[in-house]
Amino acid sequence: MNQESGKPFTAYIGIDWASAKHDICLQVAGREDRVFERITHTPEAIEAWAQALYQRLGGPIAVALELSEGPIVSALEKYDFLVLFPIDPKRLAKYREAFTPSGAKDDPTDAEFALDYLMRHPEKLKALKPQSVPMRKLRYLVEARDRLKGDQSRCVNRLVQALKHYYPQALDWFSEHNTVVFCDFLKQWPTLEKVKRARRTKLERFFADHNVRFAQVIEDRIQAIKAATPLTHDEAVIDAHRLQVEILI
Repeated sequence: MNQESGKPFTAYIGIDWASAKHDICLQVAGREDRVFERITHTPEAIEAWAQALYQRLGGPIAVALELSEGPIVSALEKYDFLVLFPIDPKRLAKYREAFTPSGAKDDPTDAEFALDYLMRHPEKLKALKPQSVPMRKLRYLVEARDRLKGDQSRCVNRLVQALKHYYPQALDWFSEHNTVVFCDFLKQWPTLEKVKRARRTKLERFFADHNVRFAQVIEDRIQAIKAATPLTHDEAVIDAHRLQVEILI
């Protein structure tokens, strides 16, 4: 199995990655024995392992692992002498099942299976070729944005549920519950009792400061606040859910 340049690999590696550690199976080209080791997922441990590998074997070295992106991929991509070959997890799982019908799984063996697949079926694998820096940056940012939007939705849902227990009127006064004005309103008046004691001038100033410019909207909200009836007077319910609201906003 050679690189596109035609230079043969000096060794082959299978990695079974995890969040805290990585199991490694290595076979030097032209030899039959395999070496197993484990490294922790820290920049220092990965750097020491990679540098020792290069000093001993040179390069290029083929590396098989069950993902095309992630922390371990980012860590290994900086080493020019390592050529990464992602293996589809489903494909490797079927390969494993052919040798372990019981479905038994342990980490060092998975590293060896990755190595074995790399050496026996090179025609089914393609070396990882990262996209350009701008494209990868864009992809990472889009993925992070989507995760953050998901986090926001979960927080808003929890906020709504907490308010329904003691202060549902606030949900009716604002059509959107993921806005600064809604959160600032709850921060200043986290209970119905507090907002009913607020002066009209203070409420008008609050809405004006938050760019609520329609006089009728402000008037309707103030009238609704003054006419509102508490859902409950149970201090246990109010205090517990008010605290949740303050944390979430």
